[in-house]
Amino acid sequence: MNPVDNILRSFPIMVLDGAFATELERHGCDLNDPLWSAKILMGNPKIIADVHSDYFAAGADCVITASYQATFEGFMKRGLNEQQAGELLQLSITLATVARDTFWENSGNRNNRPKPIIAASVGPYGAYLADGSEYRGNYLLNEDELRIFHSKRMKTLLDAAPDILACETIPCLVEARALVTLLREFPDAYCWLSFSARDGLHISSGEEIRECAGWLNGHEQVAAVGINCTAPEHVSSLIAEIRKGTDKPIIVYPNSGEQYDATTKSWGGKPDGLSYGEYARKWFEQGAQLVGGCCRTTPLDIREIATWARAL
Repeated sequence: MNPVDNILRSFPIMVLDGAFATELERHGCDLNDPLWSAKILMGNPKIIADVHSDYFAAGADCVITASYQATFEGFMKRGLNEQQAGELLQLSITLATVARDTFWENSGNRNNRPKPIIAASVGPYGAYLADGSEYRGNYLLNEDELRIFHSKRMKTLLDAAPDILACETIPCLVEARALVTLLREFPDAYCWLSFSARDGLHISSGEEIRECAGWLNGHEQVAAVGINCTAPEHVSSLIAEIRKGTDKPIIVYPNSGEQYDATTKSWGGKPDGLSYGEYARKWFEQGAQLVGGCCRTTPLDIREIATWARAL
């Protein structure tokens, strides 16, 4: 069953979680590493579960696992064997699932909300490269090569039984095609597909998001289409463009508004204007039905979204 449709049949909006890596840093983790947040799977997985729990308590109907930058290739560069790498990928799902089930055991947490779902993060090839190319999409791989790269990881994640795959921060249509084509090998599985975008019309590669949404519209296993890890000022335009290409639910979880420098791996600039929760309400009113946050957003931002969402 499509887990997104299952929630949206009973609720007008599905609230996603917020930033993961910056919350790990707030808990004292050093993520200056090619594995980024996936590094914590190797050393201190309890902190990952704690962050998931914080987002459930804030009101998230879905949390995204710590597998964005977790790959067989990346772990094996660290000296792990294939079995150990696979176990860490699946651990990311186990941590989120146990945190969800523990939260849901308390009947006081079930009021006016759906049972939260677990989305297994499938980051782009550029996340493995750790060079910022998930914001450029200038890969030197073709669709077949990208499909091979993602194949073993996708199967391993699905074997751990998440509710859905979060194919996220995808910078180019060729990688989206590779992922969706690969998903056909698992006919009972669903994904959402969210792109990184350079402006209000184009994904990071320069392709029009309207055309990308149009290609995805014909694929039943794609439960939602949208954007993440993008400047919030582009979101309203992107929602309108996505709707021109698809009638699927639209998902948006952009950054807080601060700017990321992929060279120095640091954030700068100060977000201004509306609060994040107020922006999120505007995106919902413009047609987004799955709304959350990406880099630099917090459980407080998600709580602000959940507060008005529960009152709808």
